[in-house]
Amino acid sequence: MSIAVMTDSTAYIPEDLLDAYQIYTVPLSVQFGEESYREEIDISTEAFYHKVKLSKDFPKTSQPPIGLILEKYEEISKKHDACISIHLSSGISGTYQTAASAGNMVSGFKVYPFDSEISAMAQGFYVVEAAKMARDGETVEAILARLEKMKEQMHAFFMVDDLGNLQRGGRLSSAQAIVGSLLQVKPILHFQDKVIVPFEKIRTQKKAIARIMGMLEANAEADRVEKVTFIHANNVEAAKQMEADFKEKHPDIETLISYFGPVIGTHLGEGALGVAWY
Repeated sequence: MSIAVMTDSTAYIPEDLLDAYQIYTVPLSVQFGEESYREEIDISTEAFYHKVKLSKDFPKTSQPPIGLILEKYEEISKKHDACISIHLSSGISGTYQTAASAGNMVSGFKVYPFDSEISAMAQGFYVVEAAKMARDGETVEAILARLEKMKEQMHAFFMVDDLGNLQRGGRLSSAQAIVGSLLQVKPILHFQDKVIVPFEKIRTQKKAIARIMGMLEANAEADRVEKVTFIHANNVEAAKQMEADFKEKHPDIETLISYFGPVIGTHLGEGALGVAWY
């Protein structure tokens, strides 16, 4: 059986990996006023952060329309027998549900939707692993079992410069945002039960980074880390420094730099940093 793997643009997988494993993607969009832009197609990440600074409108985000996803499945069905479709957390977007609905509309072609319950390159880890296994001839059942196992081992923490974006975008409660801004804390956030919640409240960015890196280090010392990604919102130098600090002690653990693109960047804001590993 020929198995394809599809995801959405919020996985922010490096282009070379998308090409190497022939991963299909559908874009989410950001909207400034009446203008809508498909991320990584109509607007680059760099252009997005620049536009945010100049725009009077706080951008909004939207999932791919069901017709676009259906069109992509129909394209894939011409070359493959099935598709594992991996998407950002259903707790912050309707993309997964839309992908599942579209999958039921394609005749003679089986779609297996998978809710990553997370986003950004942590989501990308599932996608790349599934694509590798599909390329190696593994069955759908074996791939899905591996993804569920990874879910038990996935860790992802991030910190934002300003909780206001999360609150305005409806991804964090007003009460949590107000408490954070009043105390001038830099809370560490994570996904729990598919939604973004505070993990720990810390006073400064430096201490927040140290806390996240400390958790990563503890896992690495216990030989529980296979891959790590350092993620940034238009702050690549900080991500590179975190990677360099980690690689100094653990040169044999695979790492990569990724980013928060327009859609996730809308909610986290410029300057956000994250680390994910499994």
